[in-house]
Amino acid sequence: MIKYADQVGWKRLKRDDALRERRGDTGRFLYDTLKRQLLALNPGVLNEQRAEEVMRQLNLLRPIIEGNRKALRWLRGEQSIFVPEENRELNVCLIDFERIERNVFQVTDEWRHKDSSGLVTNRADVVFLINGLPVAIAETKKANATDGLSMGIEQIRRYHQETPEMLTIPQVFEVTQLFDFYYGATWSTSRKNLFNWKDVVPGDFEQKVKNFFDQRRFLHVLRDYIIFLSKDDILTKVILRQHQVRAVEKVLQRIDEGVKYHGLIWHTQGSGKTLTMITIAARLLQSPQGEKPTVIMIVDRNELESQLFKNIQAYGINNVRVANSKQDLQDILDSDYRGLVVSMIHKFDKIRGRSNRRKSIIVLVDEAHRTTGGGLGDYLMGAIPNATYIGFTGTPIDRLSQGKGTFKVFGADDEQGYLDKYSIAESIEDNTTVRLNYALAPSQLRVDRETLEKQFLSLTDVEGVNDVSELNAILDRAVELKEIMKSPQRIEQIAQYIAEHFRNNIDKMGFKAMLVAVDREACILYKKALEQYLPSDWIEAVYSPAHNDTGDLKKYALREEEEKTVRRDFLKKEKLPKILIVTEKLLTGYDAPILYCMYLDKPMRDHVLLQAIARVNRPYEDEDGQKKPYGFILDFVGIFEKLESALAFDSDVVDSVIENIDTLKQLFATWMKEIAPQYLPYAHAKDDKAIEKTVDFFYSDKKRREEFLTFFRRLQNLYEVLSPSPFLRPYLEDYEALADLFMFVRRDLDAVSPDKELTRKTRELLRQNTTSSPLQLPGAIRELGAKELAMLKESRVSDTIKLLNLRKILNAVVQEKAPYEPYIIPIGERAEAVAQQYEERHIATQQALDTYEKLTEQYVHASDERQNLGLDANAFAIYMALRYDMPTVTPQQAQEVNDLFMQYPDYRWNNQQEKLLRALLYKVLISWGSVVKYMEVATKLIKLERI
Repeated sequence: MIKYADQVGWKRLKRDDALRERRGDTGRFLYDTLKRQLLALNPGVLNEQRAEEVMRQLNLLRPIIEGNRKALRWLRGEQSIFVPEENRELNVCLIDFERIERNVFQVTDEWRHKDSSGLVTNRADVVFLINGLPVAIAETKKANATDGLSMGIEQIRRYHQETPEMLTIPQVFEVTQLFDFYYGATWSTSRKNLFNWKDVVPGDFEQKVKNFFDQRRFLHVLRDYIIFLSKDDILTKVILRQHQVRAVEKVLQRIDEGVKYHGLIWHTQGSGKTLTMITIAARLLQSPQGEKPTVIMIVDRNELESQLFKNIQAYGINNVRVANSKQDLQDILDSDYRGLVVSMIHKFDKIRGRSNRRKSIIVLVDEAHRTTGGGLGDYLMGAIPNATYIGFTGTPIDRLSQGKGTFKVFGADDEQGYLDKYSIAESIEDNTTVRLNYALAPSQLRVDRETLEKQFLSLTDVEGVNDVSELNAILDRAVELKEIMKSPQRIEQIAQYIAEHFRNNIDKMGFKAMLVAVDREACILYKKALEQYLPSDWIEAVYSPAHNDTGDLKKYALREEEEKTVRRDFLKKEKLPKILIVTEKLLTGYDAPILYCMYLDKPMRDHVLLQAIARVNRPYEDEDGQKKPYGFILDFVGIFEKLESALAFDSDVVDSVIENIDTLKQLFATWMKEIAPQYLPYAHAKDDKAIEKTVDFFYSDKKRREEFLTFFRRLQNLYEVLSPSPFLRPYLEDYEALADLFMFVRRDLDAVSPDKELTRKTRELLRQNTTSSPLQLPGAIRELGAKELAMLKESRVSDTIKLLNLRKILNAVVQEKAPYEPYIIPIGERAEAVAQQYEERHIATQQALDTYEKLTEQYVHASDERQNLGLDANAFAIYMALRYDMPTVTPQQAQEVNDLFMQYPDYRWNNQQEKLLRALLYKVLISWGSVVKYMEVATKLIKLERI
């Protein structure tokens, strides 16, 4: 990574030089470089004293997300300092975004950072700096490391928790194991905000690094594509993904060229269209060139009322007008207002033609497939005839004339019908959305098919309906259908079924659910019915109140602040409610990644249905590493009995969106019958000889081992979705054995804790298992002492088993005691190197075992030896290090060296102190006369970890 970054202009900085410039491992930036650049980039604004003040303020930034937001403002030149000569505040330039040659780009490795308490130290693999300020942090894992990516991501998260000062200024992080290159925004490390960098040449690591860290592209990201938003009163941070950036650039280019005046951005549900729209608006309004434009954003009521628009100033857009009425909109157009205008489409109804004929008007239309339908679109375009119109849609072209209209209007200037496309299949491939599964509820709970067909599915009015309010109007006329759906007996039966299904399936997975009822009254009926079977605080109905509501509709309606709290708390695993009952509200625009299941009891189809079920397609991973495998819809209406009618899109689109859960059952059965048998003999191993065969089978071939691990991870995702089910009963014993084998391989062969890799239901299955004992290495030792080591040596198990036992216990000891016994660190590093050599078959089993036994003996004896010698942890680490090169070293000599280190406490970053310390070490080592390579030994001592 450093080599390729250097080739595109990031100059390599030695880690020791970086540490010195930071003035130690608590320093946030390179003092000398930053000061030079501050003075160079701010002539007439900063002098020496004011440059020092800027650096002081950067050091005072709090190591939390709010501090990181302020750091970005500094980086973007949005922060100011008082200049007495001008008698005013002037903005300070930390980075020149236009003339990139004026900036200093650097990259360094092993960036060690200590927290404010001085107790915890972490070390980042690679750090990228601009003008002395760290802007990106990267973790690079070995290509052959098992789960290297997961390890890297976990490390980034740990840095945020343990040494947040390290992340105060950096804005971006990366994790790679050579094949994949994941990136995200610092202070936003959940799975849904982590993206794989896609390149033109798949698998070309060099191009990934060079493209991602291209200087001009990276500066664009810092300046334009990182956004802090307040979502439900919680500050969040996002970085735009590649498809979003691509769309922004294409739209800006089209507007700049001024030749074509229409464009369609076709990005699937869940791909962040709204952020893309606002970023386009911000870029247009912040552009310093040419005439200042008017940007009109056409949105629906949900977006207008959402917090995203309340926080639009986070983009630096200060001149915003919301059209509150038709007359208000007319006045805005007549006044030739320049800035951002937010409006709903119905405000254009019967507006005066040619209200504003200026060309520098850009109209961004959200959900264009429905917003501009009918006459309202004609009024809009008639009022501002010379504007540029950019439509955004998340749904594909349907097979009906109404749907094609969107592509005719906005896609007319492009041969393929759109300016940019990001399909459902792409979003699933990128893990920005998850696949959906559906199941039909038992037939006795579904709506009578004849009535459903007659009063809903066969109606021509339903075809091409794009809006939930239009759908509601149609359903209001289906009196008989709604009466059937809201009959007390049916509501009671479905509520009982949902309660049982939620307890046994969804809640055990740690996810939440949404029940979509046919209307507001049904929301109340379901709430009251579900409260008979589930705790009442698990359930909340969210619907739009009306001024003339009475009875239960008025009683259960949430006030604005109450709804706000419910929406916010639903996003969190540990908070209630667990089930939301809705009918119109939250069916669009509400992003809740923890939402796994939708209980569908409202007739829908086409665009409205696709938008609704997309609520459950957001990826999610909790703090325990549990990932949402799919999204799930349980259909109580019967809409999905004929999938091709429910979603009137091309079959390839429908196939990429949703599949019947029966398909997963078939897949599970196929895997258990065709793939599992090759592993089951080893999974059912019980005696020592059988377990040794299991070890030989998996440990002798790393590829074979990883194939099994990959197979089981996929299998348990299916189990998580399908359980509990009578279908699984014939496979339970074998599945349980495979889960136990997975635990054994990860824990004892890979020396990795498997707990986070098991899904909740699989963990529960193993906990409930009382019929057999789990797989264990024969001859396992629980402690590491002379007695235990002797027992292992004398045991009759194979050398491979002995080696694995030593590796496992030594790893545990190093992890537990290294923080306060630094002499253990080199033992652990040596042990890991031996394990790696053995994995790659560079050394034989006997050689690896011999080395492990020596390292183990060294630890066992050293622990007692330190007590006998009376040395503290640091002096003993020096004693152990010296003994490799000077077998006759005495405790007094080790203490003498330790005393030298005590005299120069800042040697790690203070160049002068390090030189003095090194000179004294040379002098002492030479005086002993027993050390030949005294300079190498001195360097090794200086690099020792100290506590």
